[in-house]
Amino acid sequence: MKPNILLIEDDSVITDFMQVVIEKEGYQLATTVDGMSGLNYFQGHEVDLILLDLGLPDIDGSELLKIIRKQSQVPVIIISARDNEQGKVDALDLGADDYVTKPFGTRELLARIRTALRHKNFQAQAEPIITNGALKLDIPRHQLLKEETEIHLTKNEYRIVKVLFENLGKVVTYKTLMTAVWGPYTGDQQVLRVNLSNIRKKIESNPLEPEYLFTEIGVGYRLKDWR
Repeated sequence: MKPNILLIEDDSVITDFMQVVIEKEGYQLATTVDGMSGLNYFQGHEVDLILLDLGLPDIDGSELLKIIRKQSQVPVIIISARDNEQGKVDALDLGADDYVTKPFGTRELLARIRTALRHKNFQAQAEPIITNGALKLDIPRHQLLKEETEIHLTKNEYRIVKVLFENLGKVVTYKTLMTAVWGPYTGDQQVLRVNLSNIRKKIESNPLEPEYLFTEIGVGYRLKDWR
């Protein structure tokens, strides 16, 4: 079965463009022009991924995302012209899997879609060992290996790495990482930056030219999906 993607977008130019691009890639695409129509379609059909515009005519996309997240963990990629860090952080903290800013390139959009669909499949499988390029996270043994050699991590570094591996290819916000490690932590993010800097030194051949761990400035971190 082809993955079924739902696009909730009121701009007909973007919709027409994405229809061609997405269907050419072999996916099915359903489109709606407002939020409530999109919600009705989602509730009545099997949907594998949602592409959601924030600036909808009847309901703000963030509010629609809240409703969807109460009902499902279906992957949601935000597609919006709102190019500000706080908007991205808010959407990701509400449960969005990714955020693409208009205008966007075809290759970027398709890469984000593939990553989100892989993550959906990964969650369903609940793998105890996650391999990503030369890195391997052995969850039962609490070990991170690179080319089969163990990388020694502190407890907090391991917790951070585990969250990043569980969200391969996705941006994980500062808030999500800090909450996973330290609970409802509202202090200085410097402690997180120090831990991430140490992790980067341990997993990268050259920390100044990372292959795995990338900083999304003002938003969070992304562990590149090499699968």
